[in-house]
Amino acid sequence: MIRRHSALVHAAYTDLRSLLEDDAGSGLIGTATRVERGGRVYWYDSYRVGTDVRKRYIGEDSDALRARLDRAMDLHAATRSRDKDRARLVRLLRAEGVMGLDPTTGSLVAALAKSGVFRLGGTIVGTHAFRLYELELGLRFGVDDAAQTDDLDIASFERLSLVLDDHAEPPVTSVLADFAFDPVPALEPGTTWRWRQTKGTALVEFLTPAFGEEGRRPLPALGVSAQALHHLNYLIAEPITAAVPYRSGVLVQIPRPERFAIHKLIVADRREGRDRLKAEKDRRQAAFLIPALAEDRPGDLAEAYEDALSRGPKWRARIAATLARRPDLRRYLGP
Repeated sequence: MIRRHSALVHAAYTDLRSLLEDDAGSGLIGTATRVERGGRVYWYDSYRVGTDVRKRYIGEDSDALRARLDRAMDLHAATRSRDKDRARLVRLLRAEGVMGLDPTTGSLVAALAKSGVFRLGGTIVGTHAFRLYELELGLRFGVDDAAQTDDLDIASFERLSLVLDDHAEPPVTSVLADFAFDPVPALEPGTTWRWRQTKGTALVEFLTPAFGEEGRRPLPALGVSAQALHHLNYLIAEPITAAVPYRSGVLVQIPRPERFAIHKLIVADRREGRDRLKAEKDRRQAAFLIPALAEDRPGDLAEAYEDALSRGPKWRARIAATLARRPDLRRYLGP
């Protein structure tokens, strides 16, 4: 049975996300500048420091982003009022029983957002992304569904990081050091992609899609290396914004929920041989999302499923293997 939040929760979350998006578009220091690279259009905040012209990446071109930039000056004047509105909406969401992040994770995500990690293409994946679908889809999580994890996984495209001509400030490594994270030694010098907290079990990992062999790749915009993985290109294509209900809200990026669900079918089979506990968690998360998506967003789910099947026999084999373990999900996905 699908348990849902009230219409009030949905409205409050939508307003919170909209206010955070407006804030992201209102923080201009100088002039919004359009730049075309590789057939894509990106927007930068161009401003002078002495005789130097500096650029700060805003985002990839879209109708919504252009509209927010057009309103940037008016929005800037109303910043203090919006801060209060966002804090009020977060309090409302908590009063309605929405689960937030623990203080340690929430403050870390807020610091990473402030440094520009999500503005520069970083996308939260894994269980922390799954937990944010509670609000994106208006679903009530049970205790087992919302099990907390100490791991924070952030994925980004290497090629996007290379072309942005911008970087996180303060550097990601400095943010992690402030939270007592130390780099986990890597076999290849200078390719650190994992940080472990010195007190506790928290782990932060950076990932990127593998186009060819898996291994380490640079993410210059974030100032870190990342572990390249197959199937990740599918997961983080066309990410969506999400509002984390921490303090007065934090704007992040997460995968589209239908892609997340189908990706879980794929990685569950991949993990089955070496980490059965994680494979079972992958299957549970897919089984939680797929029925809800089939009811609320059947077209999106069907498109994501067909996209994955079209990517070759290995993809189809992994999906089929997971569905053999969860045959109850087949009726939501079609033949």
